[in-house]
Amino acid sequence: MLALVNTPSGPAPVEVREVPEPTPAANEAVVEVHAFSLNRGELRLMQTRPEGWRPGQDIGGVVLQQAADGSGPASGTRVVALTDNAGWAQRAAVPAHRMAALPDNVRFEEAAALPVAGLTALRSLRLGAPLLGKRVLITGAAGGVGHMAVQIAARSGARVTAIVGGPERGRHVRGADEIVEGIDKVTGSFGLILESAGGASLAASIAHIEAKGTIVIFGNSSGEPTSFSFRDFAEHPNARIQSFSYFRSEAEERFAPDLSLLASLVGEGSLKPALVERSWRDIAEIGPALRDRRIAGKAVFRIDQA
Repeated sequence: MLALVNTPSGPAPVEVREVPEPTPAANEAVVEVHAFSLNRGELRLMQTRPEGWRPGQDIGGVVLQQAADGSGPASGTRVVALTDNAGWAQRAAVPAHRMAALPDNVRFEEAAALPVAGLTALRSLRLGAPLLGKRVLITGAAGGVGHMAVQIAARSGARVTAIVGGPERGRHVRGADEIVEGIDKVTGSFGLILESAGGASLAASIAHIEAKGTIVIFGNSSGEPTSFSFRDFAEHPNARIQSFSYFRSEAEERFAPDLSLLASLVGEGSLKPALVERSWRDIAEIGPALRDRRIAGKAVFRIDQA
């Protein structure tokens, strides 16, 4: 079968090569992959992982072979799935508890946008629950996580302020009560802040957190460190800064229910991923555009099965 393989010393960071068919463990299904998405973190991994390593976490496809232990969706089921790696291939082995069936009206491309970014959005928002009536500030709101977090927070009854880098990126944000270009233009206080930029943006967010509020850090796109002290919290008593890791944020058995929830939100129309869709053979072209923030939302790739 064909798969994308890491080639850090080559003319492109990855290339399509022939690889062996997946050999699933007893709790793994074999999925025919129809689409996958590219995460910014995977761009960094491709620079550090060795030649021959196979990337890929977010996939949408069809179960070809159910897990041997009988768990998970049956053969023929359309699914959204999360792998540790090796998902950018015509077929992939996926743990049964990390996949969920898709509603009939959810496309594979939409499904592929959900696992890493959707789970990060959903689970980071839970750290500030309940959201009904709460003011929520989301930085990087035009990015892969941010644009879904805005929609999920709004659906949960929050009053959402979305931070974007410019008017063009703001066009893709859905569900926000207000869209602001830069955290320096934000006014007021918030019970929950999702922060992905780091550096000066994280420092500024402290000034906008309510007493007992939570700042959830799920990224550091600026690459900058943040300096703050105890005194910065003097007017924000008992506020906290919470780190977030999506793979370890909740128990393993929660992956399937959460993926199912995200897929159902797409199916009902209350969550609409912003997608840039291409053939998987265009990934070398799209990767730099995603890295340089010339793409809003998610970059999704269709796989040739012929």
